[in-house]
Amino acid sequence: MGQSTLLSHRGLACCLLLLLGGSESLGSRGKQREPWEEDQDAVMEAAPWARARYEAVKKHLGAVGALSKQYWQYLACKVSQEGCEEEEEANPSAGWSLPLVGQDYLEILSAWYCSFGKCCETGDCRIVNNITGLEMDLNGQLHGQHLAKEVVIQAVRGFLQSPQPEKALVLSFHGWSGTGKNFVARMVASHLYRDGLKSECVRVFIALFHFPHHKYVDSYKVQLKKQISETVQLCKQSLFIFDEAEKLHFGLLDAIKPFMAHNNKGQVNHRRSIFLFLSNIGGNTINEVALDFWRAGRAREEISMEFLEQRLRLELLQPAENGHARSHLLEENLIDFFVPFLPLEYHHVKLCARDAFLARGLPYTEAALDEVAKMMVFVPKEEKLFSAQGCKSVSQRINYFLP
Repeated sequence: MGQSTLLSHRGLACCLLLLLGGSESLGSRGKQREPWEEDQDAVMEAAPWARARYEAVKKHLGAVGALSKQYWQYLACKVSQEGCEEEEEANPSAGWSLPLVGQDYLEILSAWYCSFGKCCETGDCRIVNNITGLEMDLNGQLHGQHLAKEVVIQAVRGFLQSPQPEKALVLSFHGWSGTGKNFVARMVASHLYRDGLKSECVRVFIALFHFPHHKYVDSYKVQLKKQISETVQLCKQSLFIFDEAEKLHFGLLDAIKPFMAHNNKGQVNHRRSIFLFLSNIGGNTINEVALDFWRAGRAREEISMEFLEQRLRLELLQPAENGHARSHLLEENLIDFFVPFLPLEYHHVKLCARDAFLARGLPYTEAALDEVAKMMVFVPKEEKLFSAQGCKSVSQRINYFLP
């Protein structure tokens, strides 16, 4: 039994003792009589109805006190899905043949306990897998990224609905800085896990922060493998986010590959893990395609995944500077889906500014949104079509409009 499960059962034990404590006070104190009991006897003699009431309550609580081990097993099975098999083996024909009073008490207790989020459809309180919420937030808060929305939703939904995935899900995010890669990664974490990025089932690695020196790659590999293994053992569904993935040394793949590959010969099932690689590599190719469509008078929504992925693969397969990992991921067919993030235009920046005002509960005007957008640098030099920073720093820029 894990530590978290043990703590949960301790909480249940406290609740159960509160419900069962009445029977102990009535029947397990021994022969010594307290002063209040003598006064109680006097009341009983003076009022026959009180005696009848007392006997009824005593009998009722006595039934609850007799629940003992079978009730505890029932509660553990009801709340944490533990001990169900033992009970079925011990009494296969009768099922949960508990007295009605005991069942009522346990139903109330388990419902109360679950109201605090301790019981979950996923079987793990830390995992919520709210795909509907993820889709709604992507549609409402991610601007100018029709391809990213479509690919992320389809990939994650299909993976979670599969009863036995063949391998871990690996998504590779590509695009300029500020186009929404980190934003989407945070959103995925917040809708799949109760505590989002703070969940013990989610690990975030930033290449230059966690693995800054190539001479220590061997040490990093040992640490990385250990951290991934521990997380996979702790959670039946894990999320690993690698930011600045283009700066990862290819040697680190030796530590990651076993967890992403098709074969799973270990004792722990790695196939329920999700890996997100966030990279600026490919951003130039994506931007060129978006610019070509704009110059041809075509809407950016006409850009198809099939067309863009072909161009993106060609750039990613180019020789990697300093032995980066991107080409190795492709060569070994570890990436399941490419997620392209298109460059953001002026009206997309205005939408980001609007969201920033709303997030802080501040009023805004169209003029204020225009002022925020005008603060950004737009490229290419001739067209000034795309924000060079995407929506990055927009939330800080609205500080200029505070009273």
